[in-house]
Amino acid sequence: MTKPLNLTEKILLDHLVGGDRLPPAGEPITIRIDEAFTQDATGTMCMLQLEAMGVKRVKTFSVNFVDHSMMQVGFRNPDDHRYLESVSKKLGIVYSPPGTGICHFLNIENFVKPGTTGVGADSHTVNAGGMGALYFGAGGYDVALAMATGNYTLPMPKVVRVELVGSLRPGVMAMDVILKMLDTVGVKGGKGIIFEYGGPGAATLTLNERATITNMGAEMGATTSIFPSDEQTLKYLESRRRPDDYRPLAADDGAGYADVIEIDLSSLQPSIAIYPSPGNVEPIAEHVGEKIDQVCVGSCTNSSFFNIASFAEMLRGKRVAVETLLYPGSRAVELQLAEAGYLTSLLYSGVRVMESGCGACIGQGGSPPSKGVSLRTFNRNFPKRSGTPDAQVHLVSPMVAAASALTGRITLPEQQVEIREVPQVDDMAAFVYPPDQAEAETVEVVRGPNIMALPDFDPLPGRIEAEVLLKLGDDISTDDIQPAGVYLPLRSNVKEYAMQATFRPVDETFSERAVAVRDAGGMGAIVGGENYGQGSSREHAALCPRWLGIRTVIVKQFARIHVANLVNFGIVPLTFADPADYDRIAQGDHIAIDVSDLEGDLVLEVNGERIPLQPAFEAKDIPVLKAGGALPYFKQTHRG
Repeated sequence: MTKPLNLTEKILLDHLVGGDRLPPAGEPITIRIDEAFTQDATGTMCMLQLEAMGVKRVKTFSVNFVDHSMMQVGFRNPDDHRYLESVSKKLGIVYSPPGTGICHFLNIENFVKPGTTGVGADSHTVNAGGMGALYFGAGGYDVALAMATGNYTLPMPKVVRVELVGSLRPGVMAMDVILKMLDTVGVKGGKGIIFEYGGPGAATLTLNERATITNMGAEMGATTSIFPSDEQTLKYLESRRRPDDYRPLAADDGAGYADVIEIDLSSLQPSIAIYPSPGNVEPIAEHVGEKIDQVCVGSCTNSSFFNIASFAEMLRGKRVAVETLLYPGSRAVELQLAEAGYLTSLLYSGVRVMESGCGACIGQGGSPPSKGVSLRTFNRNFPKRSGTPDAQVHLVSPMVAAASALTGRITLPEQQVEIREVPQVDDMAAFVYPPDQAEAETVEVVRGPNIMALPDFDPLPGRIEAEVLLKLGDDISTDDIQPAGVYLPLRSNVKEYAMQATFRPVDETFSERAVAVRDAGGMGAIVGGENYGQGSSREHAALCPRWLGIRTVIVKQFARIHVANLVNFGIVPLTFADPADYDRIAQGDHIAIDVSDLEGDLVLEVNGERIPLQPAFEAKDIPVLKAGGALPYFKQTHRG
């Protein structure tokens, strides 16, 4: 008798490379990828890597979206956009110009199909799980490799069932479901896990509601999340004029799971994630009446027509009491809002309607005032991410955002809304499709003066002798390591990005100190606590420290994607065998580690003591680390 399979197992088996059985959790698995994509903050480096690899044309369907750094102040951003458009034509990649929309939202609108797999150079790639697809966030090099080979390798995850029962009450939204999950699991409880949602409650959620939930699975550290493909999926695809893409998919009866979490949707109440973490979840009722200075609605988490229309209905005929900014998920959503009359009503309500893109979510404009409190329907509220160092950002649903915008204080939504439905809008003409290969070979790639060639990195020495340049605490995010916001235009210039931004939110002296050690012939090391590297998938958070001379990062525990990025740039990721040994190291200490045999025992020598370490890397990563990173290793193994 055939073993019943869960939905995750079905899709993985359908895409498995080199075998017909799934390995135990934690063992490496290689799958065929149906789509790979980048956004502009990661895309320039990913494309430079593809060029350095000698790739003439990508092997899998690929898209370059521009949605992060669209503020064309000076030449850097527009030059990067020209580079991305031209290199996309050269390599056979679809190009999505600035203003078309947010990558994850555009992707699920136009490209994701049930049962498919994908990898994207952005942690919220997992958004696509709302369509019944398995999509993974990864660093830029891993995405480049998927584009070049059509395959992606990752540790086999555990699969946890999330059984949804009941249905959402008025005033409660999908945002409250994922905040309940964060309250249950925490910001690192999803590591190594795929959350597979199902049950009778799942059938009551629309596809866009499902995407909100899978989107913020990234905030739990999950490998990805997925919903079944059912009548809700078909309804959405029909509305997008893509009914032929529909394929029903669900877990078999009796399928096995590593664990089961049950959530009664009927019992949920509006919630809020309190600064400075998406995991600080509390009932809104405990914060009613607290003063706010700003409201922001949108991002890849809550920017669908339904979300924004619900927001607009609550504001109709009234005027906001605080600065309120709106970021639609796509130009198609914006056009649909216009057709329904919602853009007009939002403008009458005093809402600032911004360009369809990431905007304030990644600190590209929309910063709150000094010491301001901002309510946002976004997915992250890390310190300083908003661009204002002493501001506080709390995360809420669009309806809570609307009720609060009207009063200038945190307010529970009391009214029910019925939105005005109009047909969805097709904006696929905005995409630039690549020419055939013969014509592509004649395309000239346009490079602005800010685009720096990829640096060459030395192989790993047999022994790391380094100064501990930083000792950090728990939950250090990639925003702490390599902030975005005003620094994003530097993403194509490793030297400038490293010197101006690396670890700037935690220590403004870091880059200069690191370069001084590096240029004197030394090496640098970083020591940290739990959940190091959480948040964005940006590989610059490994690339720039490596350029500054960092050769090892030693922490209590890493976030998943960041480990892969460290390996890809030749930085050895290690963890303390005993987390208490973290206290035995101080900033400024000089350490030594014999790394001549990365398969053997690893020991940290410091102050005359020997501290046992554990590899955070996998056996397959050892030759990559020894070569000095993924690109040097690729060049070694793909000569000719």
